Amino acid sequence: MKRIYTLLLLLFGCGAANAQAINNTTVIDIAGVRDTFNISSLTRLVIDSSTSLQASGFIKKTASPLPEFKYRRSIPPEMITFAYGLEFSVSNTSDTAMSFYFYPGALYKKITVYKTGSPATPAEPVEVSSEKNKFYGFKKITLQAGEQTGILVYLRFVKNDFANINPQIINSRYIENFILRQLNIRSEIKTFGYIMSGVLLMMLLFMLTNFIISGRKEFLYNGLYSFCMFALVLLNSYTLRSLSPFTNFFMSYLDFFLLITGTIFYISFTRNFLDTRSRHRLLDTILRYGEVFILLMLVLYSILNFFSDLYFLQFLLENFVKLLILAIGVFFIVLAVKEKNPLLNYLAAGNAALVLFSTISLGMIWGNVRVNGLLTSPLFYYYLGIAIEFIFFLLGLTYKNRSELIERVNDREAMKLEAEKKDFETQITIMKAQQEERNRISADMHDDLGAGMTTIRLYSELAKNKIPENSIPEIDKISSSANELLNKMNAIIWSMTSSNDSLGNMTSYIRSYALEYFENTGINCHINIPENLPNIEVIGEIRRNVFLVVKEALNNILKHSKATEVNITLERVPDGLTLYIHDNGIGINLDELRQFGNGLKNMKKRMEDIAADFNIENRNGTLITLHRYVNTF
Repeated sequence: MKRIYTLLLLLFGCGAANAQAINNTTVIDIAGVRDTFNISSLTRLVIDSSTSLQASGFIKKTASPLPEFKYRRSIPPEMITFAYGLEFSVSNTSDTAMSFYFYPGALYKKITVYKTGSPATPAEPVEVSSEKNKFYGFKKITLQAGEQTGILVYLRFVKNDFANINPQIINSRYIENFILRQLNIRSEIKTFGYIMSGVLLMMLLFMLTNFIISGRKEFLYNGLYSFCMFALVLLNSYTLRSLSPFTNFFMSYLDFFLLITGTIFYISFTRNFLDTRSRHRLLDTILRYGEVFILLMLVLYSILNFFSDLYFLQFLLENFVKLLILAIGVFFIVLAVKEKNPLLNYLAAGNAALVLFSTISLGMIWGNVRVNGLLTSPLFYYYLGIAIEFIFFLLGLTYKNRSELIERVNDREAMKLEAEKKDFETQITIMKAQQEERNRISADMHDDLGAGMTTIRLYSELAKNKIPENSIPEIDKISSSANELLNKMNAIIWSMTSSNDSLGNMTSYIRSYALEYFENTGINCHINIPENLPNIEVIGEIRRNVFLVVKEALNNILKHSKATEVNITLERVPDGLTLYIHDNGIGINLDELRQFGNGLKNMKKRMEDIAADFNIENRNGTLITLHRYVNTF
């Protein structure tokens, strides 16, 4: 409001007075200027809000001393588009023609120099013929020997809030040194900016590489954001070392365009990186509408910049958009703190750093803090915020990649387990089908073959009873073979039936068979089996092999041992189960095993087939040991 009051007073003062001769202004002798001379105290200022006012119009307006204009070091936004005229008088007291350069300050889009005659005889302004030279922003003026004249400089600012009026006269021999001195100001922030632009370029290449490899849009959006920040930082550093039309264009429009465009890409990156559409609905709504609104503001800003002179509205719009971006950043941080999502927190921490340092930078700009070094430069804090934001992004990317890797591994493991489960279920189905088929075969054998063999045995016994005096050996063999075959078939049926797949059933079958086998043989059979046997499943193959080994051992005892007693003992040992078959006969002669033929070889082979240990030794009779680990049943 204070600036608006000042503006009204200036406009009133500029329009109320008539022409004022410039003979009251001290004359500047350019022959005495060795290098540079700041002429602010010897210059008078004319301000006009009209964009069409010509040089002759300025001559007719009231000029006031430049030092009285308190905004000359920082022109208010509402006065940027005004026309400014600087009046001063110069003379050349030397005896030869001399040239000098006039420099009003930086960020001017138009500088026109006029001669207005001698202070004693003011005349219509005549534009100085400004030859084209390599020194952009500087106007060369030549005075003949003994010439004295008034100078009027018509100025129009670039649309920028760093504009100022700081008129200087530079000796033509010193111009290059002066320009170098101007360009070397704030060399620390320039160097820091170039370093930051290099880091951002590496970030850009990293993002593009990830996008090419993975095809994920968030890397493309972050790459575009990195490009905008890279261009912004690089051009900012470059324009600090350059006086050119491009510098004016960058400072008046392009820097803000890159900043806002990069912000739009960053919002798009955040939405895709966090998958806000499905995981954070409220945040997605805020970011989506914020993205569209900021884009519309950028379009409006461009229209105001290129098609109007309403810089004050443009300035307000620029700061409104910056504050809006800060507000979105603050909302994002608050939401991240509430949700306590690790990935969200990484980005929020980066945004918090950017918001903090951007606020510091914006405050320094608005407060017109004088730049004396790196730590007093608003650009330093903004660059620092960008750097910290990228660091936290990389930490978040690492966390996300690790989480996605773990998730993919878990998914693969789940798929593998599901496949194994289906395969296991298929195997169980096959085993059930096979077992059902075995049960069917065993039932058919029991019902059909068993009944037939029993009939053969019965008929052979009846035939022997009918001819007791003349016994026929063949009938005895038929009866014996039928009986033996019936026993073998019962053993096969027993081993094939799945309902018998238990340790208790196997021991009961062996007990029953052994006691029946030695009945009426003169050999006493003792069975020692513990009562607390583990409830272990014993499949048919194992039961059949164990039973056949026991059967062969009992057969050898009956035929060769001359024993009177046999002990069958089952013991539970720490690593499994052990079955002992011990007789009190003559014992086995391990050096002469031919009497047993292939029996022992078959017994050992059957135990190897079921991963069991077999051992035979002479220990006060023959001791056969069978051992198998419980966890392999």
